[in-house]
Amino acid sequence: MALEFDVSSCVRATSKFSECTKCVDICPVSTIEFVDNIPAFTPSACVECGGCVGVCPTESFSLTDFSVINFFFETMEKKRDRISCSVDVPCLSIFSVEELISFALASSGNIVLDMSSCSYCCAESNRLSRKVEENIEEANFVLSAFSNKKIVVDSSFKSVEIDKDEVDVADRRSLFSLKGIVKSKKEFDEAVLEDDLKEFALDIDTISRIKNKKIPDRRKLLFSLLKREERPKVYEVLAQEDLSFTSQKFVDESCTNCQICYRICPTGALSSDLRFSVINFDAMMCVKCHLCHDVCEPNAIQLQAGFEIKEFFEPTQRTLAKFNIERCNECGNYFTYKGGVKECFRCKIEEEEAIELHANAKKMDF
Repeated sequence: MALEFDVSSCVRATSKFSECTKCVDICPVSTIEFVDNIPAFTPSACVECGGCVGVCPTESFSLTDFSVINFFFETMEKKRDRISCSVDVPCLSIFSVEELISFALASSGNIVLDMSSCSYCCAESNRLSRKVEENIEEANFVLSAFSNKKIVVDSSFKSVEIDKDEVDVADRRSLFSLKGIVKSKKEFDEAVLEDDLKEFALDIDTISRIKNKKIPDRRKLLFSLLKREERPKVYEVLAQEDLSFTSQKFVDESCTNCQICYRICPTGALSSDLRFSVINFDAMMCVKCHLCHDVCEPNAIQLQAGFEIKEFFEPTQRTLAKFNIERCNECGNYFTYKGGVKECFRCKIEEEEAIELHANAKKMDF
């Protein structure tokens, strides 16, 4: 397997104001770093754990030869209720909270996660095991709001004999121990390339793909499974800080309708109409990437204190803000009208600049 990165899906590529650091924070060997605000990594140093795959809200990272969605359907087809780290998957950290919930909902009984390998697999850094435990706790907390299913952890220690070759393969910092015996010039060149920092640029093609709104596959999977679930008699409200993968929002009066939030939202959770007179929000499309908050200059977008579980079963598009849209008397373009002269922001600035230039010209005449 090898780590792959789609820069067009990354929220940091979408805006320089993004504060997302999840991929860097989870990496157990600190091979991921930011170069010009965009993630970069050294392939030969990557341990291929998939932790960055699991935490990325927009699924920018992936592993070749392993798809969580494919693994999900294979597991369900075989009616398996146990998943073992380092045996079935690279690492349990590759699963997001949404995917863990999906496994639980699709299983006939409780799903069991075997974490017995974590004692030696995560010996160098406990970031991965800690994240797995946090994800399981959150997934079970969400499940308890509408289902009696849960994720069971098996951490019973098992003595595992690891031979020298396995240890060498695990030592990904060593170029030649990772690649084994280099038998040809071609293999040597490929090994050297893997030891170089892999950077990603914002070319024209990437920028055009950034504009495409895309809902992550894990969200589509969860939504499909929730449709099959029996609706609870009473919908609970969960504290927003207890949910890492979605949110509910509100917009306060400081909003200027600058349009940045819904133009930049990677999934289309925030949207507007053709006249840009409203800000709509769909919680089931929100991945809580925080990008809309990062780019909002007046900090008008706020997280709602509670998340209503009803959104899982009866998703609704809510209108967070409405604006009075009028035509500018000067340029004829539509703008957000707040009273007074019907003059858009641009024309107002141009008029103020013209008045200032005229005043300066009169001073120079004297």
